Order: sequence, then C-alpha cells, then structure tokens
Amino acid sequence: TPGAAVRSIRPYQSSEQYLYAMKEDLAEWLKELYDLDIEVGTFVEVLETGAVLCSHANNVTHVAGEFARACPGVAHHLHLPTAGVACNLAAQPGTFQARDNVSNFIQWCRKEMDIKDVLMFETEDLVLRKNEKNFVLCLLELARRAARFGMRAPTLVQMEEEIEEELRQELDLPPADTPLPRPPRKPRDLHNLDQMVQHLVSRCTCPVQFPMIKISEGKYRVGDSDTLIFVRILREHIMVRVGGGWDTLEHYLDKHDPCRCTSLSHKQAWKTRSPQQQVQHEIWLCPASKAATRGQPQPLLLVSRSQSPLPPVAW
Repeated sequence: TPGAAVRSIRPYQSSEQYLYAMKEDLAEWLKELYDLDIEVGTFVEVLETGAVLCSHANNVTHVAGEFARACPGVAHHLHLPTAGVACNLAAQPGTFQARDNVSNFIQWCRKEMDIKDVLMFETEDLVLRKNEKNFVLCLLELARRAARFGMRAPTLVQMEEEIEEELRQELDLPPADTPLPRPPRKPRDLHNLDQMVQHLVSRCTCPVQFPMIKISEGKYRVGDSDTLIFVRILREHIMVRVGGGWDTLEHYLDKHDPCRCTSLSHKQAWKTRSPQQQVQHEIWLCPASKAATRGQPQPLLLVSRSQSPLPPVAW
C-alpha cells in the first residue's frame, strides 16, 4: 500500500518514533501559538538560538500574571512564574549569544517553573544537539505546567487531561478544578483506532501472538497481566500513555511482545507457556455480560491477527 511505502523510508526507528511524534506535536503547537515557520524537520533549527524559547518563557509569565489577577485564591496554591527572562533576538546558531539565551531559559525553567533536574536539559544538548530527547521532554513538561493556568497546550497534554478525567469518572472522584475556561480541544477521532491497533499487532509472524484485549474505547489490556494501557491517535502515530509520559504502540510492542523484544529471558518465558495459554490468530468478539458486577471491566474485543490479509487502514 502507499502508506507502507512511506513508512518504510521514515526517518526514525521504532525506538525513536515516540520522540519524532512529540517533536511533531510540539512543532505544530508552537506554529499555532506564535505563527512560526516550524515543522518537525526544522524543529531544532528554529529553536537552537534560544530566541523563541525566551520569548515563550516571557509569554508564559505574562499569562501567569493574568491568571493571578483573575483568580488570586487559586493562584496562591500554584507555583506561578513572576519574572521573565532576558533575550537576544538577534542571536545566531552556535554562538555565545545563543548559548546565553538557552542558558537563561534553562535557569528560568528551574527557578520560575520549578521543573526538576530529571526533566531538564543542558545548553549543549540543544546548541550542539547532543541530547534532543531531554530538550523535548523539558518543553513538554513546561507546556503541562503552563496549561494549569490557562495556556494553550499541545495535543499530547490535552490527551493526558482527557485520560485523567476518564480515570476520575471511573473512580468517582470529584472533577479537577478548572477556574479558567480552557481553550477548545481538538476533537478525537477513534473510529478506526481498532483497525490501527490490529495493523500493528498483526506484524508478528509467530504461530502464537501477543494479545491485546479491548476494554473500552481507547483502553486495552496487554499480555497476560492486568496492565491497562490508554491508546490515542496522534496524526499517523498510535500513542500509548506510559507512566508520566508517552510511547508509540509500535515501540511498546517491540519492548513487551516476547517474539519482538530482545530480552532472552522474556522469549524463553513465552516459549514455556502451554498451548491452552497461547493466543491464536483470530479476532474474538466478547460482548460484556449483563450479569457482570459493576466496576469490573469486560473485554469487548481481542485484537489479534486474522488468517486473511488485513484490509487497508486509513492513517
């Protein structure tokens, strides 16, 4: 298919796909926020002088000030930035001025936004491109914190908020405080999510296959454990919410599917399973039982590989 041809020459391995997806999301977010000429291919080039970062920091401080004036009671319980950051808008890539800009932005993140060192990056990580991952994770964490006081958030952060709301509803917890109206979220298209998940799972060519059981829309149980994962569509990527961050489903399967992962002990454990424990190539439709007790999630669909060729997927 045409999609397969495009994916075969994509500029990343599965282990780098989640980073590519995050850069793509952040680039689109910055483009909409500041009308920048930026995309995933020029993401680092646009930001490496630190000028855009410092301007963004000053904008975040401005939005926080407006929030504090509008909701002083709520602002008292939040760590809001109160100072901006000095910036040289004429800095050129790789110069000392660019390093100063990036260094000022880093200090502002630590002091004004209280971002911990584990989520921070160093000046050379961006200026010399030594560690793009740390830089991307820091920028995403900054977006999360700024969203608490009304800043427009990237799509990934919006999806995190949706998942948190879903968990609160399941646990009958009170809704989160939203003193200021949030910017409108982009509608989520999950109508062909099952097809996309099946497409990725079906790449396994083993006689037995790693199971993924659909519990509800966008939620699956994986493997033999009770682990539940939240799955969302981000453009042409299938993203999995893991811990406090995100991964792509393809990389997640590469790490957890015993026939794909590189762990020898994981592969051996899979081979020792009895035939009754093995999942064959088929799709099981499992309607939820009417007599099921309240609060017990019932499997709706087991996504596995069928014997016949899969239909094309609209990515």
